[in-house]
Amino acid sequence: MSIRLGIIGYGNLGKGVEIAVRDNPDLELKAVFTRRDPARVSILTTGVPVVHVDEVEQWKDKLDVVIICGGSATDLPVQTPKYAAMFNVIDSFDTHARIPEHFANVDAAASESGHVAVISCGWDPGMFSLNRVYANAILPDGKDYTFWGKGVSQGHSDAIRRIAGVKNAKQYTIPVPEALEAVRSGANPELTTRQKHTRECFVVLEEGADAARVEQEIKTMPNYFSDYDTTVHFISEEELLTNHSGMAHGGFVIRSGATGVNKEHKHIIEYSLKLDSNPEFTTNVLVACARAAYRMHAEGQKGCKTILDIPPAYLSAQSGEELRAHLL
Repeated sequence: MSIRLGIIGYGNLGKGVEIAVRDNPDLELKAVFTRRDPARVSILTTGVPVVHVDEVEQWKDKLDVVIICGGSATDLPVQTPKYAAMFNVIDSFDTHARIPEHFANVDAAASESGHVAVISCGWDPGMFSLNRVYANAILPDGKDYTFWGKGVSQGHSDAIRRIAGVKNAKQYTIPVPEALEAVRSGANPELTTRQKHTRECFVVLEEGADAARVEQEIKTMPNYFSDYDTTVHFISEEELLTNHSGMAHGGFVIRSGATGVNKEHKHIIEYSLKLDSNPEFTTNVLVACARAAYRMHAEGQKGCKTILDIPPAYLSAQSGEELRAHLL
C-alpha cells in the first residue's frame, strides 16, 4: 500500500515535494492545499486535486502524512502545531536558535492528537545535523565547524521578502575562505559567527519604499543577519530574474579531533554537499522523513521528532535485507 501524502503550500518547496514523490513509488500524492484560489494553481500531477487550505480538516482520514511547505519566519511556527493536531506532519523549520521552542510547541500538539511530527528536515538542519552528531560521537575530543554556501538561502530570502516595501529578494550565504582553510588545516581556530560567513542580499523594492529603512531592517534582523557582515544591493526585478534565478547551495560540516594517550593523532571528518537546487534537495529529505514518520506512527509512536530521532533504515524504501546486502 502506498503512503498517502498531502502538500500544504505550493511554492518552491511544494513543487519540489511533488517532483520527489515521482521517484518514490511507495508514496502517492493525494492532494495539494493552497492559500491561493485553487482554480489558479496548476500542478504537474494529473488527477490530484488542488484544495483550499481552509478545507484541509476534511482530509483527516484520507492522508497518512502531510508535508508543510511554508516559510520558517512566520508560517511554520503557526502551521506545524496547527496541522499536527490533524495529521502526521513534516516541516523544514530552519531557524536554528528557535528549534527548541518550535519543538516544544509542536510536541504538545502532536502528543495530544496522537500523531508524529518531524520538524527541521532538510540539509541544515537535517543531514548536516546527523553528521555533526556522528562526528561528535566518534571524536569526543574535538571541535565542530559548519560552513554554508556559497548559495541561496531559502529561509533568509523569505525573511527579507516579508519586510514591508520588499517586492522580491535573494540572499547568498558565503563562507570566508580564510576561515575554511584554517579549519581544514587542523588549526582548530576559535571563530565567531561573523568570522565564518558573510551574507549578500539582492533586493527589489516596491515603488516608493524607503531603501534605508529596508536595509536597516535586514542588517539588524535577529537570528538571520544581525550577527553577520551583510551587504545589501538594491536592483531591478529584471536584473534579479536575469542574474539571480538559480537556487544552488551547499556547504561543509567539519570536525577536527585528536586521539591517543597524549592526543598525538589528529583526525578530520568532513561532510560536504554541492546542490544545484536547494529546494529540490531539501524536499527529497522531507519525503524520506515522511516515510519514516509513517513507520513510526504505525508502531504507535507520537509527538515531535527530529531527524536525530529517526533510525536510518526508516528513511529508506529498501527493506532491512536489501540495506544489509547492498549499503551496509
